Amino acid sequence: MTTGTISGARHLRTALDLAAAGVPPLPLRAAKVPFGNCRACAGGACGGRPNMKVPGPCQCPAPCHAWAAATLDPNVLTSSAWAPAWRQAGAVAYHPGGAGLTVVDLDNPAAVAWARAALPATRTVPTTRGEHWIYRGVIQSANAVRFGVDIKSLMSYARWRGPGTGAMAELPAAVRALAVTKPQTIPAARPAATAPAPGPGGPCPHRTPAYLERGIAMAEQRITDAQSAVHTTVYRTFLAVLSAHGRCGCLTEAHITRLFTAAQAMGESPRHCTDAWTNARARLGL
Repeated sequence: MTTGTISGARHLRTALDLAAAGVPPLPLRAAKVPFGNCRACAGGACGGRPNMKVPGPCQCPAPCHAWAAATLDPNVLTSSAWAPAWRQAGAVAYHPGGAGLTVVDLDNPAAVAWARAALPATRTVPTTRGEHWIYRGVIQSANAVRFGVDIKSLMSYARWRGPGTGAMAELPAAVRALAVTKPQTIPAARPAATAPAPGPGGPCPHRTPAYLERGIAMAEQRITDAQSAVHTTVYRTFLAVLSAHGRCGCLTEAHITRLFTAAQAMGESPRHCTDAWTNARARLGL
């Protein structure tokens, strides 16, 4: 039995335990991001509604739509169509809103110190860099409500790191107020200089793992950090990525999936992602 098979079986057992407890799980890729929208469901063709507060009637057998792939159905989780996802999985996540929960994600010691001073005590789960504070109740998710603080509930996912400790409290007004962020003007993204197409037989100047990884990671972070005007931010980010890599053949399906997954995690529908990508390509003449 391979390492991937062993870890996949362990993650599936965790997912089944969560589903049995009423917490809808989903697999995360080895890069700790959810599986993206599959081609068969592109543009919402399957009837799914990833931009809504609950998963739609998608009948796609594979895990798609990022956070909206979360399910309580053990028959779906153990289906042969989901088996490849579990073999590739690097972790398990869950949809807090689907379980009636809100996770306050505290990403650094300063954020943890703030929560201890400003929020009522509740169940806490240690993370790599901080803590998850879990409350009963749902709210619209929001990123960067304070430095190092994200709110994960509806239309979002949180990585499962164990049950945590402490009694779970009701969602306080202080957290609800944080999610109502004042719209901010997001400056236009500065597309990188357009790269010339490589000459016949010449090497692509961007085909280095470090350069590509840094660029895609920065693009994902720009989308994730958007506090308002998400659709505009997604389009400008796609435009910047295509300006740098659209003509030289660097971009792969995996890179595009990562960008679409980041956008869908922020509530963008597959159709909006596809339209933004198409419009960016058209503007650049690709």
